[in-house]
Amino acid sequence: MELLETIKEDLKQSLSEKRYIHSIGVMEMSEELAKIYNVDIETAKIAGLLHDIAKEMPKEEILKYVEENNIIITEVESINTGILHGKIGADIAKKKYNVNEQIQKAIKYHTTTNPNMDTLAKIVYVADKIELNRKSDYFDIELERKLAKENLDKALLVILDNTTKYLIDNNRLLVEESIETRNKLLILNKWY
Repeated sequence: MELLETIKEDLKQSLSEKRYIHSIGVMEMSEELAKIYNVDIETAKIAGLLHDIAKEMPKEEILKYVEENNIIITEVESINTGILHGKIGADIAKKKYNVNEQIQKAIKYHTTTNPNMDTLAKIVYVADKIELNRKSDYFDIELERKLAKENLDKALLVILDNTTKYLIDNNRLLVEESIETRNKLLILNKWY
């Protein structure tokens, strides 16, 4: 059985139906964006499909996994353990499916971003936010979908800005990587 089919079968067993449908949606959107931005389609599909492999782990299991697998976490991550599913998911994907480093990084960065994201990582981050099953009362998801197909960096910046505003409005912690990523996008594209 090819890797994608194996992963689908495994995720069907380990994720809730809603999370599985979302993962399929991210895989499909990652494929669509990969075609636009000349990224290997199979690689994008695998990364999109696996991005939330650890999303539904309970907090106790997250903390145990981090400790047992020597995953370095920040103070913010120790408080907001939900964002650790990216780091844990990357580790699981490597160990269970032997995915390459590029896929690992795309999974790892899909929650917090990273100033050194490559195009695949940007695609998975954006696809996670705009896949067609996703709805939002807070974000202009249609604008984000439109931008994603025109200018990936611009879509990433708009999503980061919207997410940051949401986190601030709800008195939530911000991760440094997101701020660094935003600043790098502004500097590289001269959007400041």
